[in-house]
Amino acid sequence: MGFLQDAPQLAHPWRGDRLLHALLDRALPRERRPALDADLDALGSHAQLAWQRACTTTRRKPVLTQWDAWGRRVDRIELTAAWQEGSSITTRHAVLAAGHVENEHARLEQFARVYLYHVASEFYTCPLAMTDGAATALKACGNQALIERALPHFLSRDIATFWLSGQWMTETVGGSDVGDTETVARRDDAGQWRLHGRKWFSSAVVGEAALALARPEGAAAGPAALALFYVETMNGDRRKPELQIDRLKDKLGTHELPTAEIQLDGLPAWPLAELANGVRQVAPVLNVTRSWNAICAVASMARAIALARDYAARRQAFGRPLIEQPLHARTLADMQAEFEGAFALAFEVAHLLGRVEQNAAAPHEAALLRLLTPLAKLWTGKLAVKVCSEALECFGGAGYIEDTGLPQLLRDAQVYAIWEGTTNVLSLDSLRALAGDHLDSLHAAIDDWLDGCDDAATTTPIRAALTAAAGYLDSQGTDRMSLEAGARGLALTLARCAAAALLARQATWSVQQCGDQRPAAAVRRFVSHGLDRLVSPETADTALLLG
Repeated sequence: MGFLQDAPQLAHPWRGDRLLHALLDRALPRERRPALDADLDALGSHAQLAWQRACTTTRRKPVLTQWDAWGRRVDRIELTAAWQEGSSITTRHAVLAAGHVENEHARLEQFARVYLYHVASEFYTCPLAMTDGAATALKACGNQALIERALPHFLSRDIATFWLSGQWMTETVGGSDVGDTETVARRDDAGQWRLHGRKWFSSAVVGEAALALARPEGAAAGPAALALFYVETMNGDRRKPELQIDRLKDKLGTHELPTAEIQLDGLPAWPLAELANGVRQVAPVLNVTRSWNAICAVASMARAIALARDYAARRQAFGRPLIEQPLHARTLADMQAEFEGAFALAFEVAHLLGRVEQNAAAPHEAALLRLLTPLAKLWTGKLAVKVCSEALECFGGAGYIEDTGLPQLLRDAQVYAIWEGTTNVLSLDSLRALAGDHLDSLHAAIDDWLDGCDDAATTTPIRAALTAAAGYLDSQGTDRMSLEAGARGLALTLARCAAAALLARQATWSVQQCGDQRPAAAVRRFVSHGLDRLVSPETADTALLLG
């Protein structure tokens, strides 16, 4: 037989991840490391085994069986192996529960686990994110009865009592604009609220509970009159008859994730708080799930780059390995620098979230979190698609072949820019955050992150881009149309400024504490790619081009 190319191999994602090790060494107290490191090592081993399984077995999708052989409606969903083992992995390694420990580092520790588990989980992390959001919303609303009922299940470390929660917001009329929600909540003769309507995207229909938006019967139109309800989906081991699954979505990616269209025909429900302002009540869910989205996007980039780098050492072309080809090496280094910026920003949001939740944050950090959360989600989501696409190109034709397992990385990456708010929706949300003093908070944070960095080639472009962003905001004044038209460029500029400053902070620490020059190379390469993404609104030209 002739030449056979070695397939890329996945190194242990925890033991070989210098970036994650350096972050945790800098940010976490030593006494918190032993338990965390044990979980991270186990999750890294699980990730290796999951990759081997993905490369040696046929990928499968969930299968919905609506009726049994005798005509009984069952709506049974057969899940993939990764999903069947999801609750065991989650509870054993505190992937979800760790984020709710009363410690300012809890979220950082949690998301380190999420980062290593995500790709191996086949997007089981999606319902985990929504369950985390549901737990956070219950705490925020203060409904003691529901807290006592649901929280022990959501945060359980015992597989026998662990529950998943869904998030039922989207309907056929649209996604982000929920004002036309058609699901109605009615009280029956016994005073029990029941939901009636259709939910168009239900990504955790296999869960035991969900949060759902509905309009109380007789309430006014518009989003302010919507209420947020808690529901449970199961009667023992059977799905409640008032919840029926119409079909599973056939999606571009995330094939293993059973996303469903469902009908609610009198499903019992309990309001989280007042019977209004449900969109406001669901905000804590979105803050948490957007943080998950950013970390998972970064995890996909890490996996794509790891495989591309390993393959570059194995693949010979023109007499030497790809890794020794100057242009290919530069391409990989460019990808690595962009990824490291995204990693720094996503994990800063994670750490800030924990500090704010545990009342350990500095005065400006709550405002900073409000701005950085949408910035991190929108930028990492777009970057994941770019990086995964570039990584597939690094494999040549093999990157386009399904049974290498590589195309799945790109298909799955596309969801990050869509779920929990598209790039434009998050850009407008960032604009709303900037209406307060949040830009001042970012200025203060960047000053702090750059403290000790004496490399003018790094600090000068960061400050220049941040000044340009502030000047851009001032120049648009109160012209809302122009502000919105340029919101994406403004958001990307601020995200890149924050990421560059965070890379500089890590580089300064690494040089001072470890003599490690590698992080400084990352920030130099990242800054050289440019930080300013500001664009002229040019609304007149836009109208002409679309006319």
